[in-house]
Amino acid sequence: MLDQRRTTNILLLIIVIPLVFYLLKILSFIFIPLVFSMFIALLFLPLMRWLGKRKVPKFVSVIFVILLIVGGLKIGAEVIQLSSKQIITSDTAFFDKAEVKLSNVMVYMEDTFGVEFQKDKKLVSQFVQKENIGTTIEFLRKFLTMILMTAFFIVLWLAESINIHKVLNSTILKQKHASVKAFMKIEKDLITFIKVKFLVSLLTGIGTGLACLFFDVSFPIFWGLFAFVINFVQMVGSFISVILLSLFAFVELDPTSTLLFFIISITGVQVLFGAILEPIFMGKSFSINIISVLVMLMFWGFLWGIPGLIMAIPITVFIKIILEQFPSTKRLANLLSG
Repeated sequence: MLDQRRTTNILLLIIVIPLVFYLLKILSFIFIPLVFSMFIALLFLPLMRWLGKRKVPKFVSVIFVILLIVGGLKIGAEVIQLSSKQIITSDTAFFDKAEVKLSNVMVYMEDTFGVEFQKDKKLVSQFVQKENIGTTIEFLRKFLTMILMTAFFIVLWLAESINIHKVLNSTILKQKHASVKAFMKIEKDLITFIKVKFLVSLLTGIGTGLACLFFDVSFPIFWGLFAFVINFVQMVGSFISVILLSLFAFVELDPTSTLLFFIISITGVQVLFGAILEPIFMGKSFSINIISVLVMLMFWGFLWGIPGLIMAIPITVFIKIILEQFPSTKRLANLLSG
């Protein structure tokens, strides 16, 4: 009888797990804003509690937090606008120089390896086509919808219309004591993760922008902002930032020691903040091994694209803490640990 029940449970898992993943994929337009908003709301929960202890009405506290978030978004929008103006007002000298450099690389590849390239179009100009305008508008429409849904869910989280503690208590964690303990650990660890990741990404962006300014690489504000945003993608973001900026600098700077020192500088910024300071600030709570990180990045990236890459590690931390609460799943939690 026991073996039959165990077999039934395994069969149910085989059926349910793919179904859950399918729903996560299909309903990503709901789940992505929901999860994003949860992480943002968790960051402001201590402030909400502090205001509650001082007898501030909940709706006033929610409005105050929303104004703080809007203020942060306003600052971000101003930085993006400043970066855009810097790019728009620049002349086309960079693109002309890029064409020359790419043509030289093509000639070298043809002479050395016999690789043939199509020469009837400019390579750089192919990236700016009228056909891409429709795609850009569609992306902006989806992005705006995602922002509005995220804002809606943030209000629900902060007003406790959606209460993760109650959800955990009534579903995954049946015992009240265990759910309170797990929720407090989840909240503490995720708040630490978000704070540290934001600070490290900010310092990385500032360091990258200053390196561009020092070595006279164009668009330092844009590259600093890009490094800040892409750094939220664990591990992969650092490589993307260094590779793209190195290719950009290859066009702008002569292939001398200046280019080499610039690449060393931006790599040093990534290593200092990402590989040294971030693990120190994170502590042992986030000891997730590299294989688990890569698997989770690929999995959530496949399900939710770029948002999935950004949220992969916080979601993994969440799953790891839940698995640690049950003796039968502690082994799985240990597999995720470093």
